[in-house]
Parts: sequence; structure tokens; C-alpha cells
Amino acid sequence: MSNSPLEDLFAFQLDSAGLTGYIREYQAIPGRKFRFDFAWEKERLLVEINGGTYNGGAHGRGCGISRDYTKANLAVVNNWRVLSFDTKQVKSGAALEVVEQLINNQSINHRSNEMNEQGRAGGSRNSVLGG
Repeated sequence: MSNSPLEDLFAFQLDSAGLTGYIREYQAIPGRKFRFDFAWEKERLLVEINGGTYNGGAHGRGCGISRDYTKANLAVVNNWRVLSFDTKQVKSGAALEVVEQLINNQSINHRSNEMNEQGRAGGSRNSVLGG
């Protein structure tokens, strides 16, 4: 399956923001052919770019919407977080903002958890956090 111009735009936005490390067209669900437009394996985050939402495309009709629900639900059952964005959200930068916030907050939380673990292993928590 080829990448759409909208997915290419989102990839450009991600790269420009320094949010690299993603995989495109990622098969996250074992035994299923579903592929997600973008995936960050470490963060267990999948992103779907749903063009055609407003012009009668597949993501705007019953059958396509049902397939999208199934795909997202199966990903969640397999311990993934799933975000879906439409054309307007990508073009406005709102999609990038949400992904950036989620990934940056996860990185902050991950570092904080690591520091807490180090604190428990090697002394007081305050010394690890610089307090």
C-alpha cells in the first residue's frame, strides 16, 4: 500500500518537529493484515491518518468506519494506544500537536520513573531528583 499525500505531509511535520523514530505502514496486530500509518514501537503508539472523511471516502462511510473501529479496537486489545486524525487536523497542525504532547509527556514520565527507580536503589529520592 502506498503512502498518501496527507500521510507524507504528516511525516514531514513529524520530521520537522524532531519526532523521528516512527515506522510507516506498521503491522501491529499479529495474524491480521491491518497496517497503521505510523507507529512508535517503544511508546506503543499507533497513528491513523483518515483522509476522505468529509468527501465520501472510505473513512466516511459505514463499512469503512466499521473497519476502522475493528482495527483500532484490536490494537488496544494488543496493548497499543491509537490516535486517529482527519485531513483538517493534519493540515492545521493539531494532529502533530497531540502526538508531540503524548510522546514528550511519555518521555518525561519514563525519565521520571527511571529516576525514581534509581532513587529507591541507591539512596533517597530527593538526592536523585536534585533536591
